[in-house]
Amino acid sequence: MAEFKAYAPGVQVNGQTVLAIVDGMGAFKDRAYKILQNNGIVDPIPDKWYNQQAWLDAFKEISTSLGDNTLFMIGKKIPENAKFPPDIDSLGKALSAIDGAYHANHRGGDIGNYKMVRSSENLVKMVCNNPYPCAFDSGLVTAFVAKFKPKGSSRFANVKHDDSESCRKKGADSCTYLITW
Repeated sequence: MAEFKAYAPGVQVNGQTVLAIVDGMGAFKDRAYKILQNNGIVDPIPDKWYNQQAWLDAFKEISTSLGDNTLFMIGKKIPENAKFPPDIDSLGKALSAIDGAYHANHRGGDIGNYKMVRSSENLVKMVCNNPYPCAFDSGLVTAFVAKFKPKGSSRFANVKHDDSESCRKKGADSCTYLITW
């Protein structure tokens, strides 16, 4: 699979998640609503479910017209507004929880997954196997790292696309991010 192509036709995403596009576009909220409307999502509300392919089509329109920086900002908004259980108090727990949250906000078929693999004490790989754009996942992972980076670590944690691995922009099923601190 590649970016912007749902794994299954019946998959749905909840409205709260869909509204991340609106939040991520900041001062351009009207444009965000227009893009969603162009792709069949009219006046999204948090408790309603929407076709994932329509949402992915909105991402594709954003990618084409506004670029990766906007997709990155939308990804960053996903964890900013999420509530976390009190036991999520470390980067490892937070990154491991992404997959559960992803599945809780989608329904109706195969959606892929997020998998954290610890490589060393200060290096984690995050494999994102889903139909969302690279830049979106980069923003999402970056926001989780910023929120939960290990106490006592250097001021900056780094998230970098692993160019030695497959990439959805090139038609692969997944992208891998290297997280160091």
